Amino acid sequence: MFPFKYPVPQSDPPRSPRETLPTMYDLPSEDPEEPGLPDEFHDLQPQLLTLAFRPRNYQASEIFSGTDMNLYYDVQHPLWHKRPDWFGVVGVPRLYDGAELRMSYVTWQEGVNPFVIVELLSPGTEKEDLGENIDEENLPTQPNAAGNGQVLQPEMKEKPPSKWEVYEQILRVPVYAVFSRYTNRLRVFALNAGRYQELELSDSRVWIADLSLGLGLWQGEFQGIDRLWLRWYDVDGNWILTEAEQQRQRADSAEAQLQSLILRLRESGIDPDRFLNP
Repeated sequence: MFPFKYPVPQSDPPRSPRETLPTMYDLPSEDPEEPGLPDEFHDLQPQLLTLAFRPRNYQASEIFSGTDMNLYYDVQHPLWHKRPDWFGVVGVPRLYDGAELRMSYVTWQEGVNPFVIVELLSPGTEKEDLGENIDEENLPTQPNAAGNGQVLQPEMKEKPPSKWEVYEQILRVPVYAVFSRYTNRLRVFALNAGRYQELELSDSRVWIADLSLGLGLWQGEFQGIDRLWLRWYDVDGNWILTEAEQQRQRADSAEAQLQSLILRLRESGIDPDRFLNP
């Protein structure tokens, strides 16, 4: 609990933003005035991204991914946030301060910005997600106070920047992917000289060298639904399996080995039922 109100008076030496600005405890993602997930796809697709997001050069304890979580990005306007459908961060503790599940992602507290952000297009969000209407975003609903002793007043005079501006110019997220389930089109943008440049995709796939991961479109079944999904693949071009898929693969392999053994026993004139059903 901080014994002062925001903004914090300057001290000598000045305190760091981590000490003086709101934390995730003051800026949670839950807001009863904001609508929930727009559709079931926005729930399922991020799950698949999270379950297979395993960059080779980082331990699991150094990887965090957020889904529909508030991303706070401006120390001058601590209430301003974006809410990506999915984002991945590397080189940051899996738990906040190594101990807590995150309520939101507050960049000035974390010290590390997302490396990749994925937005799933919905009717009415295409232009905002693709940076084609940067002058049309409305000011988000904001709370009146924080819970750590800092009083935060709504900032109504200034208009927050668009998603595109935040991702490209403020957070400088290296990779920004946009996927439409309506057209099954994947578009990927990478920072080049401080601006996003759209990449040419081969077979709807893109390799992200700094993560040693690729992102592409996969036709298959996830959570009982067979459709085109966005998912990660490895350096050999193989789709990275979720833990459930790995378990199913191991079970299928064990069953195949058993059936092969039964066949060899029968070919040798041995009744396998003697061993399987004693």
